[in-house]
Amino acid sequence: MRNGKKKTKVFVAMSGGVDSSVAVLLLKQKGYDLAGCFIKGWYPAGFMCDWKRDRRDAMRVCARLGIPFITIDAEKEYKREVVDYMIREYKAGRTPNPDVMCNKNVKFGVFLEKALEMGADKIATGHYVRLRRAHQTPADHLEVELPLGSSTSKWRLLQAKDKNKDQSYFLWMLTQEQLKYCMFPIGNLLKPKVKKIAREAGLHTAEKDESMGVCFIGEFNMVDFLKKYIKPKKGKVVTADGEVVGEHEGAVFYTIGQRHGFGGGGGIPYHIVAKDIKKNLLIVADKAREGEFYKKE
Repeated sequence: MRNGKKKTKVFVAMSGGVDSSVAVLLLKQKGYDLAGCFIKGWYPAGFMCDWKRDRRDAMRVCARLGIPFITIDAEKEYKREVVDYMIREYKAGRTPNPDVMCNKNVKFGVFLEKALEMGADKIATGHYVRLRRAHQTPADHLEVELPLGSSTSKWRLLQAKDKNKDQSYFLWMLTQEQLKYCMFPIGNLLKPKVKKIAREAGLHTAEKDESMGVCFIGEFNMVDFLKKYIKPKKGKVVTADGEVVGEHEGAVFYTIGQRHGFGGGGGIPYHIVAKDIKKNLLIVADKAREGEFYKKE
């Protein structure tokens, strides 16, 4: 109880990294009733994924802080909402953004729903983003714990204080219904400060390398993965002048801006500036001409 009132129960999504570790630490210091939650996604067979290590790291942080640890199973939902979406987009010749879909449908979809079912009042994550009501001043959202459902005011996502780490772009699809349950404890901190807090608290995640790659899955060879679902089809790599400089295994496997040495043998590195999916062509340019093919805002 706090000031005669029941403590707000917060389920914190924990990835096993330093950001979510510090998020749960800060909430503990403020006296919230907490549970650390690892969201188990879908992982491709035959590819190296570190989810077991990440889960273990999250569990160790919870044990050190003395809070309950829960594993949330979102395997089916992740496969349907993120992986299948990603494959569809690549097949259509578009470059997907799996992190946006993961946030909307898994972290702030499945996880939020299950957290509320299990008695949570709020959820929190280690995203670098800030959140406040429309009527609040830019600073007071950091200090005031607002009662749930007390106002019909709109919630606004704000850029994080650390502009280099800002993740507001990945959360743009979240609805007002989702946002009203969210907390982002590290949104007003710079990354070096987050790591410093973790070190001072003795959290082993302070020195852990940042996770890269696809949400939950991490780094892996995307082309090798897509070949399990999309049949390779050889095609030509040409310059804007029509010169054939190499061969590819399928235009759908490549993204605009991607660098590739299609000629092989230490030749000129090219950047993909356009794709023709129907003709299965990749159009490339060397560094000197790359800028000619991009629109200027």
